[in-house]
Amino acid sequence: MTVPSTAQIALMALLRQICGPTHVLTHQDPGADLSPWEQDWRKRVKGLALAVVRPGNTQEVASVVKACAAAATPIVPQGGNTGLVVGGVPDASGNQIVLSMTRMNAVRAIDKDNLTITVDAGCVLQNLQAVAENAGFLFPLSLGAEGSCTIGGNLGTNAGGTQVVRYGNTRDLCLGLEVVTAQGDIWHGLSGLRKDNTGYDLRNLMIGSEGTLGIITAATLKLYPQPAAQLTAWAAVPTLQAAVQLLGLAHQRLGPGLTGFEVMNQFALGLVHKHYPQLRVPLWQATPWCVLLENSDSENEQHARSQFEALLEAAMEQACVTDAVVAENLAQARGLWHIRESITLAQATEGLNIKHDISIPVSRIPAFVLETDALLAREVPGVRMVDFGHLGDGNLHYNVQAPEGVDGPAFLRDFEDKVNTLVFDQVAKFDGSISAEHGVGELKVGKLPLYKDPTALAMMRAVKKALDPQNLMNPGRVLG
Repeated sequence: MTVPSTAQIALMALLRQICGPTHVLTHQDPGADLSPWEQDWRKRVKGLALAVVRPGNTQEVASVVKACAAAATPIVPQGGNTGLVVGGVPDASGNQIVLSMTRMNAVRAIDKDNLTITVDAGCVLQNLQAVAENAGFLFPLSLGAEGSCTIGGNLGTNAGGTQVVRYGNTRDLCLGLEVVTAQGDIWHGLSGLRKDNTGYDLRNLMIGSEGTLGIITAATLKLYPQPAAQLTAWAAVPTLQAAVQLLGLAHQRLGPGLTGFEVMNQFALGLVHKHYPQLRVPLWQATPWCVLLENSDSENEQHARSQFEALLEAAMEQACVTDAVVAENLAQARGLWHIRESITLAQATEGLNIKHDISIPVSRIPAFVLETDALLAREVPGVRMVDFGHLGDGNLHYNVQAPEGVDGPAFLRDFEDKVNTLVFDQVAKFDGSISAEHGVGELKVGKLPLYKDPTALAMMRAVKKALDPQNLMNPGRVLG
């Protein structure tokens, strides 16, 4: 562990004046344990922070940033630390500040007539959902990590989730932002306007920037009426092409009522069955793929159920569904969603794996999977494919599990780069993106120049240099 310099000790003293002595944590503090802020969620990387700073309001954030800018000290913004691309933990230098936003967790206001809610960036997504529901509204962003991820992190990575097919990514749910710039100035942009054509869209510039351009401190977000009924179905499909066919039918029959459409392969569900047998995965043993779909109806449950039954009947007539179950109540529906959300945990229990968060045009996903599966099987014999994700919006979690009995860490060490290159080359061939919703972070920063349009990269670098000329905002992420 490095010993702080005189200048760093002076900076720590100033930060304690700004945020209070108990909200600036360093390794020199007696009994201090900074590992929860230094270790990423997947346990791929453990960094070393100069300090963890926990501001309590936007003015404190601005003052912290100004102090760090004057001291040329880099800042790593962090929400719930649930990211999957090592974008929210410090590097190993011991010179970076982790700016934890979790104290800033208030719901500032609800405007029922404008259908908006304004919250601090550290507000946990599940708490935001609950506040909206208690007020009679729906905030539709839903993620597996919603019990601990924060809205600032969701915006910073433009998170997707299970309802993108109807409501869009986090970007589509945001109307305004409050942001502290790299110089410590505050942009007061918490507008609830749905139309504002007065120049560059700074809001969308900040969303998805992964903390490299500024620090999101608050957001004004869209609310929706609660659906009168919400039904969930689980369907067995014979092929991935049949799942795409079912998706087309669902769009035709359900229209905007189609709020979720997830696909899962047999091996992914087999892992859930193996590690969580109490969940009772339906239909998976008799079919190579299963689909989980959700219908949100504005009329009533009877109308929603009749729509669902007609959809599934038509799908069976067209042979794109071989069997299906419709949840009879909310508990059953939650149970089906819990199976889907348990795939990631079951995969982790099975062992380390190579994750890919990719997007492909929906129409081309079956061909991509067929061709890429064959390439991987040839190049890395015995690999096991954990394919699942948000087919409704073209986002596939195309994960590669080590062969049976092979040591996970050794598999990653020997094959991760080869597998990533093979998969990403295929993604480019099929006109896709190497990151659909997880971001670039540190894990993909070296790959981005190989697959991103060079003119787009040049524009991105120009924006970064203009807004953060000292390169103090989450350096080494997105653009390196």
